[in-house]
Amino acid sequence: MSLAAEIDESIKNAMKARETEKLSVLRMLKSAVKYLAIEKHGADGVATDEEVLTVVRKEIKKRQDAIEGYVKAGRAESAAAETSEMALLQTYLPAGLSEAELEALVDSAIAEAGATSKAQMGAVMKIAGAKAAGRADGKVLSGIVQKKLV
Repeated sequence: MSLAAEIDESIKNAMKARETEKLSVLRMLKSAVKYLAIEKHGADGVATDEEVLTVVRKEIKKRQDAIEGYVKAGRAESAAAETSEMALLQTYLPAGLSEAELEALVDSAIAEAGATSKAQMGAVMKIAGAKAAGRADGKVLSGIVQKKLV
């Protein structure tokens, strides 16, 4: 089952269970996915799983930014609502890599790029990012690369 079909199925289940908050978030996600599909593939286009994951990550990032703003403004209820939306969106992401797996991935990317200094960090990040395939946060990955390249 494709990720887009899984989202559709989750929408149906949320409708049946009358879960209004969940339904609202899922409809927003489906709308964002459909918008991307139309933008990339035309009116009858269907988004690939990779494109759906990109949309999910983008929506999670929006929620993280909103949570930071709400916390700074002292709006705990709004921050809690955004946190619950973010948790729901995260269920559609693949499992993340552990710290040891990330370090091994970075080591192999450094070897592949033949990097010896921080000046070659961009090449290493490009390779490591492709190998991680969205299963690692870019900031964490960057930190590990910086630690390894002296």
